[in-house]
Amino acid sequence: MPDQTVLVAIDIGTTKVCVLIGEVGGRAGSVDVIGIGQAPSDGLRKGVVVDIDRTVQSVAAAVDAAERLSGLKVRSAFVGISGSHIGSQNSKGMVAVSSRQHEIQRDDTLRAIENARAVSIPNTREILHVIPRGYVVDNNAGVRDPIGMSAVRLEVETHIVTASTTSVQNLSKCVQRAGIEIDELVLAPLATAEALLSDEDRELGVVLCDIGGDTTDVAVFQDGSISHCATIPMGARSVTSDLGLVLRVTPETAESLKLKQGTALPLKVDPDEVIQITSIGEDQPRPITRRHVAQIIEARTAELFDHVAREIEAAGATNRLQAGLALTGGGSLLTGISQAARDQLGMSARVLAPDGLGGLTDSISTPPYAASSGLLIWGAKNWTVEGEREGGGRSLDNVGGRIAKIFRGLMP
Repeated sequence: MPDQTVLVAIDIGTTKVCVLIGEVGGRAGSVDVIGIGQAPSDGLRKGVVVDIDRTVQSVAAAVDAAERLSGLKVRSAFVGISGSHIGSQNSKGMVAVSSRQHEIQRDDTLRAIENARAVSIPNTREILHVIPRGYVVDNNAGVRDPIGMSAVRLEVETHIVTASTTSVQNLSKCVQRAGIEIDELVLAPLATAEALLSDEDRELGVVLCDIGGDTTDVAVFQDGSISHCATIPMGARSVTSDLGLVLRVTPETAESLKLKQGTALPLKVDPDEVIQITSIGEDQPRPITRRHVAQIIEARTAELFDHVAREIEAAGATNRLQAGLALTGGGSLLTGISQAARDQLGMSARVLAPDGLGGLTDSISTPPYAASSGLLIWGAKNWTVEGEREGGGRSLDNVGGRIAKIFRGLMP
């Protein structure tokens, strides 16, 4: 393998498309960002493509900006996917160990994972990932890496992520029409976790909450791996919309109020503090209290965290998440949101920015870039030297093909 490999990540959100070009160096898993591109996105709603032409234009514009900064031509990329069409379930697969010496080989683990993959799903859906959560070697549970162990029977517990086939096709079509081949579609929360969560977080139990424009991705990690994921159909723009409707102001004014004057903690605001706003159709500004703005925001954030609590319960993780709540995404920049989460969910909460990348990271070391940063790290970690990924999805057949495909992704 060459000393350096170049990977590309494309995160297509409801407010922006972000493209990162990263160079994988000699240190294991180290990635230096050498290209950054961003463009407004208005072709998606709730994480689903609703306007192909606009989405293609956004992707092309972001790719062009990254190409100009890096001096490379993008041909292929890892692409994040999320949205309310995403579903997940846990499944088990079991096989007899095939070798005469009853020593577990890699082929045995792959066969067990393939058996776990054989679940019944509607023909309108497809499998994105089959993620091993742990193995049972004969009757000994809790095994992380069974290869080389002696056994007669091997069982694997997996987490299977599925998506709407049409949603996958439409997103893929947008990327391909922009002239980009897809190396792999990656569930956005899985990628985000690579940039934010430590191994200790996953072992202790943590819920990742990525608050985007129209949606909020939730992923629950227990015992070292993901156990549940879901997408909540509300995000930062829901707060902006509420402010616009209640105060009768333009979306631009509502967004400015949210970011500059807003907080999710109305009791922390002086009840006598007054700000001036100009409503739609009015010529003169009028006074409102800043606490009133905070109360509007609090109502929506409370609803959001109520949905998060339901997902935690659905995962069977209530009172089991010692590492608490990890908040990220553009919506996590709202003042007071971590304290509001602590108060409502009764667990620790923190806002996290992506970590683990080098190079041009000054402008992307903030929560809105967690997913795109994670996609680069995912690519560096999960495309193994064997050219196979136990995480399922789309993989290449061999290391030669893998390297060839990655280098086709960028041409000088």
